[in-house]
Amino acid sequence: MRKIAFGDNLDLLTGVPDGAAALVYIDPPFNTGRAQVRTSIKTVRDEHGGDRTGFQGKRYRTIKLGSSSYEDSFDDYLGFLEPRFKEARRILRADGSFFLHVDYREVHYCKVLLDQIFGRESFINEIIWSYDYGARSRSRWSAKHDNILWYAKDRENYVFRYDEMDRIPYMAPGLVGPEKAARGKTPTDVWWNTIVSPNGKEKTGYATQKPLAIIERIVRIHSNPGDLVIDFFAGSGTLGEAAARLGRSFLLIDNNPVAIKTMAKRLAPYGVEYENCDGLVDDAQPPPPTLFGPA
Repeated sequence: MRKIAFGDNLDLLTGVPDGAAALVYIDPPFNTGRAQVRTSIKTVRDEHGGDRTGFQGKRYRTIKLGSSSYEDSFDDYLGFLEPRFKEARRILRADGSFFLHVDYREVHYCKVLLDQIFGRESFINEIIWSYDYGARSRSRWSAKHDNILWYAKDRENYVFRYDEMDRIPYMAPGLVGPEKAARGKTPTDVWWNTIVSPNGKEKTGYATQKPLAIIERIVRIHSNPGDLVIDFFAGSGTLGEAAARLGRSFLLIDNNPVAIKTMAKRLAPYGVEYENCDGLVDDAQPPPPTLFGPA
């Protein structure tokens, strides 16, 4: 299965059988209390009318390609998430894992709620994704990280493919010797990775797009080839691309038409089915009776 579905995720998740997914990763709205806007741009050489100066003093002109936005404010954030967290646990198979991607504003409250749903013993890690980009505060320590909570459905039985883990450079290679330095070390629970570059090839223009490298690491280590992975706040479809590149199946759900169009364009090379996407995607197919075909 490689499917994109449009609609309310709580409604659509009822069509997913118990234990269908090896991995559920979600990146819901962070409840920042403000509109989230992301503008996609490109730059072209323009020695006479450029608004940017680049390498060796060359001038460039900025072209705005488009923008996406959404309101990120909830009166009852946990009330919104709780039934969706419960559905996430239901659709996980016995050795499945759930990853919640949030930030410092709500992570503590989300963890308490997830402890109640999954059990405190099922909490395995809090991963810190740290980046160094954007404005700096003059009144507090600048927030430059996101939080990713990992819960296993069964703490004694979960997928963790250690041998597939990527290696990263030692910060002090001279202390470990040339052999270890050449091999690199396995990552810890702090992941240093830049955000998606505003001018990079990976950029889709979607407001909350996450780096492919971060999501690929999760998919590679916490699922097996052929497994089904699900993101029901799918946004730009990064989980889908990571899954397709690594030989996994995927189901992506979102209720934002811009997200559906972004994912359809991004994932077209991988061959995608569509659910409830008529009028949003040119080649959307008639929806089957349920997400998983005839009942």
